[in-house]
Amino acid sequence: MQLRYNFRVYPTPGQCEALARAFGCARVVFNDGLHARQTAREAGLPYVSDAELSKQVITQAKQSPDRAWLGEVSAVVLQQA
Repeated sequence: MQLRYNFRVYPTPGQCEALARAFGCARVVFNDGLHARQTAREAGLPYVSDAELSKQVITQAKQSPDRAWLGEVSAVVLQQA
């Protein structure tokens, strides 16, 4: 027997803003990771591992002034992206 539940969430305006920020950061990290792997593949370099990708796309990006805003969201969101 399988059960299925439906839930409707009504976030507050502050929660909507936090969710939008988290989703936006996850999208940017995913796109950066995809770009890094595609660039490596086109250049004939070996496959970029998940650990190396996390270091490049998340850790180093947070330290740069252009992507410092990635530090505003949970690291879990970024790692799962």
